[in-house]
Amino acid sequence: MNQSIQNPSSSATFPPPCLSSASRIPKSSLLFPRAISTSQRICRCIGVQMDACVNSNLPKNSVVAKYSSGWSDIQSSNLKQSLNKYSLPLRALLTSKTQDVSSKPLVGDEKIGVLLLNLGGPETLEDVQPFLFNLFADPDIIRLPRLFRFLQKPLAQFISVLRAPKSREGYASIGGGSPLRRITDAQAEELKKSLCEKNVPAEVYVGMRYWHPFTEEAIEQIKRDGITKLVVLPLYPQFSISTSGSSLRLLENIFREDEYLVNMQHTVIPSWYQREGYIKAMADLIEKELEKFDNPEKVVIFFSAHGVPLAYVEEAGDPYKAEMEECVDLIIEELEKRKINNAYTLAYQSRVGPVEWLKPYTDETIIDLGKKGVKNLLAVPISFVSEHIETLEEIDVEYKELALKSGIEKWGRVPALGCEPTFISDLADAVIESLPYVGAMAVSNLEARQSLVPLGSVEELLAVYDSQRRELPAPVTVWQWGWTKSAETWNGRAAMLAVLVLLVLEVTTGEGFLHQWGILPLFR
Repeated sequence: MNQSIQNPSSSATFPPPCLSSASRIPKSSLLFPRAISTSQRICRCIGVQMDACVNSNLPKNSVVAKYSSGWSDIQSSNLKQSLNKYSLPLRALLTSKTQDVSSKPLVGDEKIGVLLLNLGGPETLEDVQPFLFNLFADPDIIRLPRLFRFLQKPLAQFISVLRAPKSREGYASIGGGSPLRRITDAQAEELKKSLCEKNVPAEVYVGMRYWHPFTEEAIEQIKRDGITKLVVLPLYPQFSISTSGSSLRLLENIFREDEYLVNMQHTVIPSWYQREGYIKAMADLIEKELEKFDNPEKVVIFFSAHGVPLAYVEEAGDPYKAEMEECVDLIIEELEKRKINNAYTLAYQSRVGPVEWLKPYTDETIIDLGKKGVKNLLAVPISFVSEHIETLEEIDVEYKELALKSGIEKWGRVPALGCEPTFISDLADAVIESLPYVGAMAVSNLEARQSLVPLGSVEELLAVYDSQRRELPAPVTVWQWGWTKSAETWNGRAAMLAVLVLLVLEVTTGEGFLHQWGILPLFR
């Protein structure tokens, strides 16, 4: 693996980031270029129609997306053309054409609600298997061909039972369950306090995607409390189809079926990695941890982000990779302002299955850094704002052990943001800045059941992914025998087909080796 470390003091210049990585970065260059300079920062619209709301009366960083529901033919065409050409998300330059809302009261007689969306996690060891089932039953996590989608839940059951023992070991090592709910509840409470201190009283709710409190439970409480204006805030700094997109798709389905919710004014903050408060909070934590090393200037800052399948980015246009790289770029710029010029790199963790995920991989990068003589490494969990299994076990245990075996002598890890005051205050500011735009495009009648944004964009991205995947050329025009890449591809497809056939037989007949072994007890 030819992984290099980026030194921010380098004077190398790079072409625009819309070029492919192969044409953009020579072998001898740094890991990745500056994505966008601070003065040229733009707001990613994730493929939706967007008026970037910038008002001179709002704070400098007030960038809140106001979306329209529905897509024109031109917009859909432009999306596909952009995906085909660049494999990057659409972008919209900030404009000032939106209406002046400075004269409108932020609260008035309205009842304000904030819905925090997060992944969720098992709170006990008994919760692990059903949690994994919920995770793998999500079509945004495991995408089956249309013909086999009826196998989504049986396959989720099979995988969850298979993976549960190892996952239980991981959760047992961090105390017997995920702390995610406890931390997210604390973040919600601190956000509520911060909003109150800023004279914006609001109720803050937590909706988890795969475990309690489920998003559906949060929505029911929102209805009982009579909330009239809702700000939806995913606790994922960067947008991805598999995280924010999945939660928002579920929310869209809930909204469409409920008359109260259809008429409730709402807005979505799809991603917020570029916010000044978030960037400064991350830089504060990094600076504090660097001071614990004997020679802080010799420490390599190692950003580790959760990975996603490569096809999501290259074929579906998921903006996650581009937003992640820009996020790292902004944090490094903030550190440079503080005279911190350490070398740094970015890698992706938590890959599962045989498909290719975003590279470079965290484990391979750690080994490579050790071979290159790096002795001091500071891990930064860049896509997580709460401690959970992937920070407490995967990074703190697995990757630390790998680093020490690979020659790293001093290992450090930046904690997740949690309830860090600067971070919470910035989230409160993001909510307040969005309030003038809540309901600007709200649905006013049942006949116009329009999509909760940016869900229309997520559907478009996934539709493009599906259509392009079907249109990909065959790996070979004729069968090739022997240990060739094409033979492995076809053998793998044959094996998958055989597994699917066996699952169908197991589910339909209630008999077979999976039932005999007790792997599929729910289908007896």
